[in-house]
Amino acid sequence: MRKPSLAMLVAALVVGSLCAGAPQPRAEAADAGDGIPSPVSAAASPAELGVDLDTVTIPELQARMANGSLTSSVLTTTYLRRIRAIDPTIHAVLRTDPTALRQAAASDGRHRRGHTLGPLDGIPVLLKDNVNTRDLPTTAGSLALAGSPPDTDAALVTRLRHAGAVILGKTNLSEWANFRAAKPTSGWSAVGGQTNNPYVLDRNPCGSSAGSGAALAASLAQVAIGTETDGSIVCPAGMNGVVGHKPSLGFVSQSGVVPISAEQDTAGPMARNVIDTALTFSVLSGTALPGDPAALPKTPGLRGKRIGLWRLPSLGPEVDAVMTRTAQRLRTAGAEVVEVTPPYQDRLAELEFPALLSEFHRDVDAYLATRKGPRDLAELIEFNRAHPAEQTCFAGQELFERALAAPPTTDPEYRAVRAELKDLSRRSLDETMATHHLDAIASPTNPPAWTTDCARGDNDVIPSSTPAAVAGYPSLSVPAGFVDELPVGVLLMAGDHEDTELLSLGAAVERRLHAWRAPRYLPSAGAGASR
Repeated sequence: MRKPSLAMLVAALVVGSLCAGAPQPRAEAADAGDGIPSPVSAAASPAELGVDLDTVTIPELQARMANGSLTSSVLTTTYLRRIRAIDPTIHAVLRTDPTALRQAAASDGRHRRGHTLGPLDGIPVLLKDNVNTRDLPTTAGSLALAGSPPDTDAALVTRLRHAGAVILGKTNLSEWANFRAAKPTSGWSAVGGQTNNPYVLDRNPCGSSAGSGAALAASLAQVAIGTETDGSIVCPAGMNGVVGHKPSLGFVSQSGVVPISAEQDTAGPMARNVIDTALTFSVLSGTALPGDPAALPKTPGLRGKRIGLWRLPSLGPEVDAVMTRTAQRLRTAGAEVVEVTPPYQDRLAELEFPALLSEFHRDVDAYLATRKGPRDLAELIEFNRAHPAEQTCFAGQELFERALAAPPTTDPEYRAVRAELKDLSRRSLDETMATHHLDAIASPTNPPAWTTDCARGDNDVIPSSTPAAVAGYPSLSVPAGFVDELPVGVLLMAGDHEDTELLSLGAAVERRLHAWRAPRYLPSAGAGASR
């Protein structure tokens, strides 16, 4: 049987989306309950929009723009209004692009002429602020890069612009993608302060793509771009109740993205549903789309699929209960679910960090040489020591200091470590999938969000992302359920370059679990009734 192409999958998902709509919310966000005002009430969509931003999909928006009942200008204005109304509560958006409405007007002209550039034409997109933009600052959250913007766009931004996307602005992130201090606090940067989880505001948004995940949960853009070395797309997706896709290594160019490790880094799409995620990935990866999606079949289901469930009981009994319910629903839909434990995980945990230290020193030096400011890692360390604002949440830069002293990537010992990492990570997934004849491995993406605490730092030992991240294989987080008010995702992993198959499976899992619901912006976990 011929494997489906990404173009065929996307077309099938478009048809399914237009026929059935996206998964609808199980609870409204307009009233947080218990007398707690919600910022959403100040950001209602204008009557002329005629869609629910929480649940509308890109195909539905494009259909409205094609028939003239919606314009990109109105859509972009609505998202800008929501950012002004809601973002002061969650601090997810660092800055908006002053040209956003001009970009939207250009898209409206293309729609009127019938000459659109693709599925993202006129769709507002937020970028994580470690992705270079020639006309906006790109800081990685650090004051050291807060001066002049880069000279050129990242390659992925060029693809988005060529596809007609509206670059809406930049999202906050964990400073230097959480690779500065030994005990960092996710979602904090000296440039943007602390991003809050929209579901419960004193809880953490997780991972270095924290602002992208929180912004999507609050419906501040249609899609967002995150980046991952190990967990930094999928964990914020899980913890903020949205979808996040870490592509196979090499599908999305890393040119112009602030690095940690060329051996593991990738940018990827985040959205509130799988169809928007797949459409954005098709643009980022340069996949052509067919002209007549109506001729293709609808989204495939789960019947006959074999899924390995990696429970990870270390994440707690409440998360394990979510995974049990997930497995039951997948079985009811016709999937076979078998329990698995991928091997070699302790050895991967032992080897990964030393390899990343050497790679970070090499790759960040190369990046800093392209920017105004500190010219290398040694100068960056001195900058942080000299600027108290870089120490307001946590003062440490232990990872910087250890990377500076790490062996170079030409060292034979380093090369042996990276070779073993690549071999064991791939075998951990390949052997598990072959032994059990699996289409994918599923595991919990995240525990319930922990409280944000600068003094303590993160509580984020989450091993589920590591095998795919180190192997360079794709992973996809889809909302699976809640522990009280806090979202939990299910992480799906597949083999090398099986992104299309994984997105197809993810769409079927999403439709079956039907787990998304809008945030209520509760000040603390005890402020609202459990559901």
